[in-house]
Amino acid sequence: MCGIFGYIGQKENAAATILNGLKTLEYRGYDSWGIAVGNGRTLNHEKHVGKISQARVSLPLSTFGIGHTRWATHGGVTDANAHPHLSCDAKIALVHNGIVENYQEIKKGLDKKHKIVSETDTEVITHLVEQELGSKDFKEAVATAFKKLAGLNAIAVASSDGQIAVAKNGSSDPSALLSYTKKVIFLDDGQLALLDGSGIAVFSLANLRKIKTHPQTLEWDSVEATTGKYPHFMIKEIFEQPKVIANCLTSLAKPAQELANEIKRARGTFFIASGTAFHACLAGTYLFSKIADYHVNTAVASEFNYLEDFLTSKSLVIALSQSGETIDVIEPLSRAKKKGSKVAAVVNSLGSTIYRLGDVKVLLGAGPEKAVASTKAYVAKIAFLILVTYSLIGKIRTAKELLAAAAQETERLLGAQSIR
Repeated sequence: MCGIFGYIGQKENAAATILNGLKTLEYRGYDSWGIAVGNGRTLNHEKHVGKISQARVSLPLSTFGIGHTRWATHGGVTDANAHPHLSCDAKIALVHNGIVENYQEIKKGLDKKHKIVSETDTEVITHLVEQELGSKDFKEAVATAFKKLAGLNAIAVASSDGQIAVAKNGSSDPSALLSYTKKVIFLDDGQLALLDGSGIAVFSLANLRKIKTHPQTLEWDSVEATTGKYPHFMIKEIFEQPKVIANCLTSLAKPAQELANEIKRARGTFFIASGTAFHACLAGTYLFSKIADYHVNTAVASEFNYLEDFLTSKSLVIALSQSGETIDVIEPLSRAKKKGSKVAAVVNSLGSTIYRLGDVKVLLGAGPEKAVASTKAYVAKIAFLILVTYSLIGKIRTAKELLAAAAQETERLLGAQSIR
């Protein structure tokens, strides 16, 4: 899990803008960080090991650039392994989230003139793009290189001539954009976006045909993405739990009834999730059993393959996720859809991969959650499952009364605590 942030515009404050964006994404990777900006001829970059919260940069003024916060996978935590990675001629810079499963094969296929200076799988993508530029324009070179990568990956590539290309078949996280805009375009897997001084265009990676886009509006507030009066995100998100539970009463009752109806129509219902979300699934299993007398199959997403033989076109797979970008969940959902099973996505992030995979889409509305340990998103999942459970037996009013009492009691408990 890493964070990627890029900027292209009229103001020459690219480095500062990118640095601020990376600070909001540090929770996605805090081993090292780096920024690359253009100077009209080549790209200047700066990379450091360690936290970014108090960092400053000394890069030149520029109207475009890309940045990255890293959670080390291939290669240790060093300046050399930090992103961005530059091409041999310093005219291409690249940042990456994911794992290139075939990077050793790609590395062997590079011309001998390419000098690899890091231990990462990412750097080979940079040199692959540079190699493809020998016979293709920038957009085509990035697309050709990206299609050669095995695994789930997302990249942003900056060219010294003022273009940025992004491509993905993996995750995205819009929270760092809230200080600048709430209008976003979510790329689907297999798409490439090209940005320059005149705007943005989206293309199919398969044939580079232009795709019509539909911007969406984020409902989160930029204040929600900061610590505010709290010393850190963990304590802030704990104290936001009463509001989240209360919000579920008004915003999730209708989606809960709709999902309950889908469950009644299905022939076989499955809960899948990873990490903390899986514990919410377990709670849902017990709620369904004890209150609604209803059986549901529950599995850790990475082990769902052992149950996939039971899936049919009448099955319902309910996936729970805070980010909506958990790879362990995305892969079995994709296989379930190929079997014709219906997918219900219960997530906290509009436009996320799992959200887009859902035939039934439920947004938890807990706001940005940045602490590694889930708090408010977890209680939102539990609250939603309580609403679904009681909807199955026609007692949604009882669920609302329980949640109203829970919100009030949580508020009382937290009100008795001091913030340090």
